[in-house]
Amino acid sequence: MNLFFINTFIALGYIGVQGQFSLFGFMIGFALGYLALWLTQPLYGRSRYFQRAPKTVRLVGFFLVELLLCNLRVFWDVITPGHISRPGIVGVPLSAESDMEILLVANLISLTPGTLSVDLSDDRRTLYVHVMYLDDPDRFRHSIKTGLEQRVLEVTRDH
Repeated sequence: MNLFFINTFIALGYIGVQGQFSLFGFMIGFALGYLALWLTQPLYGRSRYFQRAPKTVRLVGFFLVELLLCNLRVFWDVITPGHISRPGIVGVPLSAESDMEILLVANLISLTPGTLSVDLSDDRRTLYVHVMYLDDPDRFRHSIKTGLEQRVLEVTRDH
């Protein structure tokens, strides 16, 4: 059975025993389950789960920080007089190749306030993104490539 599902069952068992039916309780149970599975790893052999889980947490953390910063930028634009937005559409060359990689990059971009994935080129190598605050197109491309896309590829590819 997949270790992720085993870890999820351990977390559900933890919140059931503790009576803490909350996201925080589930997260504690999940962390304890991960630790228990990691300690018993010699019993069932090596697994990619222990390499991917920290990378997934890193991606989620990065996205949450970006989400907060973009929300604050949009909030500031709304509450101040005048508009600081400089909208534009930027083509971002993609290293992502599979449908899942492209889907994750495009959707995480669209979930961030101030950006929206608009189109994918026919050759699937360029993602067109509408940006609400476009100061420097090259800097925006670089931030997507070295930030979001790099972390998505770390999670989805075997290294």
